[in-house]
Order: sequence, then C-alpha cells, then structure tokens
Amino acid sequence: ADLSARDVERANFVFSIYDFEGNGTVDAVNLGDMLRALNLNPTLATIEKLGGTKKKNEKKLKADEFLPIFSQVKKDKEQGTFEDFLECLKLYDKEENGKMMAAELSHTLLSLGERLSDAETEEVLKDCMDQEDDDGFIPYEPFLKKMMA
Repeated sequence: ADLSARDVERANFVFSIYDFEGNGTVDAVNLGDMLRALNLNPTLATIEKLGGTKKKNEKKLKADEFLPIFSQVKKDKEQGTFEDFLECLKLYDKEENGKMMAAELSHTLLSLGERLSDAETEEVLKDCMDQEDDDGFIPYEPFLKKMMA
C-alpha cells in the first residue's frame, strides 16, 4: 500500500507532534502511539519488530524511517491475525488467567473495528462463546478460535 499524499501529510503531522525536541527525530518508544494516532492498531510484537523500543532514548527515528513503517503497518492492517485479536482481548483479562467478562466481550465486538450490529453480535456470541462462569467470565482464546475458524 503506497501512501497517498494525504497519508504522508497525516504521518508527517503526527511525526511533528512527537518530535518533542524539534530536531527531526522521534523517540522509537513512541512508535506505537504514533501509529495509533494514525488509526492503526499494531500489536506490541509488531511495533517491536518494526523498531519500536520499550525504553526512552534507546533509538531515534527520522521521518523517512517512520513513513515506510507506517506504510507497512497500514498494509498489514487489512488482515488482522489471531494473535492481533488475542492481544486485544488480553487487555480485558484483569486476572491474567485467560478469562474476561462476557459482557465486555460483547461490548468489544459492538464497538471495535468494523462494528457488528446487535443481531450479528448476538449470533457470534451464541455460536462461539462458552458458557460464562458464576462470576460472568468466559475463556476468550477458545472463543477466538471458534470465531476465526
């Protein structure tokens, strides 16, 4: 996906916001935030693979290094992977035990990405979701596997 003039303009604008020192570089620790500001949602693994860092001042990126990264993530965005969705649902896993609130799952399906209608959401949940436990939690990995099958 070669970038349109509009994409380049948007990317340069976001770059300029994160160029805190005004010297034509951004800290690679901000790469994920920058991509999210451009309506992309790369996984942490993707951000790291493309040069994002976990700590400040490990690496600087110039605009001409950021644009190809933006282009790559924009291209990859077309197809979300199982891992991408799993990362997303892990955000709701407060206990880190592979479970999330069933109610949050339906809210997530209704509000993220290409929004599903209430009827579509109900159908997906009915077909793919395991029974909630007494506290209203469901395991989300089996749900994802069924949904993407």
